[in-house]
Amino acid sequence: MYSRSTHSAVRVDADDALGTDDACGLVTRLARREVSAAELRSAALARAVAMNPRLNAVTTWIDRAPSARSGGGDGPFRGVPSVIKDNEDLLGFPTSQGSRAVMDRPAPQSSPWVQQFLDLGVVPIAKTTLPEFGLTASTESSRFGATRNPWDTGRSVGGSSGGSAALVAAGVVPLAHANDGGGSIRIPAACAGLVGLKPSRGRLVDRPELARLPVPITRQGVLTRTVRDTARYLWAAEQRFRSTALPPVGWVEAASPERLRIGVLTHSVPGLPVADDVVESVAQAALLCEQLGHRVEPAELPVDARFGQDFLHYWSLLAFLLHRAGSQVFGPGFDPLRTEALTRGLSAKAVRDAPYLPGALRRLRRLARAHDDGFAGFDVLLSPVLGQEPPPIGWLGPDVEVTTHLVRLLRWTSFTPAQNVSGTPAISLPLGTSASGLPLGIQLGAPFGRERRLLELAYELEAAAPFASLW
Repeated sequence: MYSRSTHSAVRVDADDALGTDDACGLVTRLARREVSAAELRSAALARAVAMNPRLNAVTTWIDRAPSARSGGGDGPFRGVPSVIKDNEDLLGFPTSQGSRAVMDRPAPQSSPWVQQFLDLGVVPIAKTTLPEFGLTASTESSRFGATRNPWDTGRSVGGSSGGSAALVAAGVVPLAHANDGGGSIRIPAACAGLVGLKPSRGRLVDRPELARLPVPITRQGVLTRTVRDTARYLWAAEQRFRSTALPPVGWVEAASPERLRIGVLTHSVPGLPVADDVVESVAQAALLCEQLGHRVEPAELPVDARFGQDFLHYWSLLAFLLHRAGSQVFGPGFDPLRTEALTRGLSAKAVRDAPYLPGALRRLRRLARAHDDGFAGFDVLLSPVLGQEPPPIGWLGPDVEVTTHLVRLLRWTSFTPAQNVSGTPAISLPLGTSASGLPLGIQLGAPFGRERRLLELAYELEAAAPFASLW
């Protein structure tokens, strides 16, 4: 357990056009012409400028490009300010990947997901921080420094979508882009007291080359403060891209009368501890579900004891590809000598452990094909998001020795990667509180394509135990 930090929380002054509304509230006020898109953008920029010296969440300010300023589309979020994580291309702006090894150059086009985000009408005001290439779970890099948690600026805000999480939690914008290859939506949501849904594989539009990876694990999404904002985003995105392999989510705006069989997990991979306050928060969430009429039972870990090492072998392979083939991935000017110790260490680990990779890939692909096997008749699995509360800045920083870094990473984040491999959806809800008073995320996972079930249950839990907020 970490000791209480002497740092303080930071929050915006909400006496402006944005007020305390979530994205859905702003959409309503825009439709009534109570506020204009220009006023919202101006207020969000002012909040970001005021907060960024304390949070360090911005890599690039978006102060030009008419398509970005206007939101680029007449979609259901038209006029709502937002931010984009700096590992996705936005036309006319550089994509840093959180790394000194990547040369700054304007992107020639927006990535498919970003273009759709703009088409939904959002107005991006900035690109946000991440650790180098998103390879760890705390947003700290040698290029941009540490992004700080608005709940306690001495603590990590998680990662890799930490810059986005910090700005939403502090009240700068109501929703923000995030993506998730091993927990990078759910982890910062848990650290910052937000809602973070990782959708099913194939649910949202993405770069086609990602599907050619041995195990496609990365998913796009958003971080929000309310369930309804996440539900509205997923509905809006589905209007523009609908997977024929998945049941439609549709417009979800309330809980379902259906009672569910919920399996509860409080233990992780054998040998990896879970803090007492995390276990207690899961127990309280399970009790709440039982009080709401759901059937709650203990469940077994849906992966075997080799999963953690198998995922690490694959994670190392991805780092190896980025390190050794960075010029093909990120363009001319990529300098592998300027990558961080973790990237180089993972790349070297991939070479050393190459004999183990075929077996690891075989097992991971088996899990990806049999994605629902771990549910064993349960409708939902309830677990922690993280093994302990947000750690101090520096605990997973770029200067930490590689082996120590990996041990800490596995101990903290062992609950999230399984859903990336299986392709099943999972959501983090801010239902727990640590002994230090920091947010603890509770994860709900569902079978493949069942985002609607997660959102309906999330609505019910949000109504029964309203989420804490900084303001």
